[in-house]
Amino acid sequence: MPAPHGFEYAVRGDGSVAVSHRRAVVTLLRGERAARFLAEVEAGDPQQVMARWTGNYRHGNERTARSHPRNTSR
Repeated sequence: MPAPHGFEYAVRGDGSVAVSHRRAVVTLLRGERAARFLAEVEAGDPQQVMARWTGNYRHGNERTARSHPRNTSR
């Protein structure tokens, strides 16, 4: 599966963090969640962290899973 790409984040003046994917804001973090996110981004791969925090980390394998025998109706 390809590595996530296209994510960006911006720290706003009020301390909140806006995470965007392909220039569209997908989540806004405030307070303690914003602080935890920033600490995690600094410690790891920023693209992976942002994909996980926004929920966009599963894309790519859904078509393969759909055709698996346990997922087909009988």
